[in-house]
Amino acid sequence: MRIGVPKEIKVHEYRVGLVPSSVRELIHHGHEVVVEKGAGAGAGLSDEDYTQVGARVADTAEEVFAVSEMIVKVKEPQAVERKRLREGQVLFTYLHLAPDPAQTRDLMRSGATCIAYETVTAPDGSLPLLTPMSEVAGRMAPHVGATCLEKVRGGRGVLLGGVPGVTPADVLILGAGVVGSNAALIAIGMGAKVTMVDRSMAALRRAADHFGAAVGTVFSTRNAIERLVVKADLVIGGVLVAGGTAPKLVTAAMVKTMKTGAVLVDVSIDQGGCFETSRPTTHADPTYIVDDVVHYCVTNMPGAVARTSTFGLNNATLPFVIALANQGWKKAMMADRHLRNGLNVHEGKVTHPAVADALGLPYTPVETIVNSTPARRFTDVKV
Repeated sequence: MRIGVPKEIKVHEYRVGLVPSSVRELIHHGHEVVVEKGAGAGAGLSDEDYTQVGARVADTAEEVFAVSEMIVKVKEPQAVERKRLREGQVLFTYLHLAPDPAQTRDLMRSGATCIAYETVTAPDGSLPLLTPMSEVAGRMAPHVGATCLEKVRGGRGVLLGGVPGVTPADVLILGAGVVGSNAALIAIGMGAKVTMVDRSMAALRRAADHFGAAVGTVFSTRNAIERLVVKADLVIGGVLVAGGTAPKLVTAAMVKTMKTGAVLVDVSIDQGGCFETSRPTTHADPTYIVDDVVHYCVTNMPGAVARTSTFGLNNATLPFVIALANQGWKKAMMADRHLRNGLNVHEGKVTHPAVADALGLPYTPVETIVNSTPARRFTDVKV
């Protein structure tokens, strides 16, 4: 199979879909890899690094899309990239379709087979391709929150860890999953007072067992969140409904009750955000203020630490990329029900129930497509 790796074009997105060691593995399995010129530069990877392991470097994204059977990316395809997709082509990347009807429509029109990292599952029910970036974003959240708390950035002028004789910041973390536990790890390390909220008692017990007295745990109710946000200096939102829209846990009315200069960091923004006042932002313009509360809602937080994020993501995605390349998407999905859960759109049909429900679109079960779609091969394009 010929696999294409275009350069990411989302604002300040520096990650890359495949690192040279991953390319080498694919070539060892008999596949071809075409990488757009400069695709790895933001993660400190040169074109020469790719050519040394056997990749071909193409001058333009148009060429990469034109010759590739499968496109491996990091972020959801932007509008110009979606126009380059076509029927018979496989797209493997983060999609986050639930809050993005425009992207969903374009992918449906393309006829491509679109597999989302964030809905691939594991036997234990976790999301193995979302986990590494959730770890990164969770660990970043206290750092960016601490920066936003600085007075020059509109914050309260509070140091997260305080100093002797001065109390530390009050950090509220919504969600005790991967994002929340990683955010707690860093916030505790920075000396903050940390409270975690979740509706899963199992998740709260894990947090209590892991962090001990360093973290407070509260069962999630509307009353509890209303009570806690009033006291918080920093609120980190890390809740997730796999494939669906994040629940709005903090309402606009709650934001009005918060301290002047308090900060909201919405890690859930890729799935629509868990604060009612959230709207997507970029690394170029990351914050805005509503009711004197600073909002940080960057949709690709891990892109700021591109090298760490790229290698962490590749560690997780490579086995799936190899399976798709070796077997083709259909056989790979027939063999692995967890990869099958990653299929979001195929030849104009929405194949993930949470996406269909969020967007009010007809749902076609993946099993129907896998069992009825004849094996196809991309029309070969010589290079």
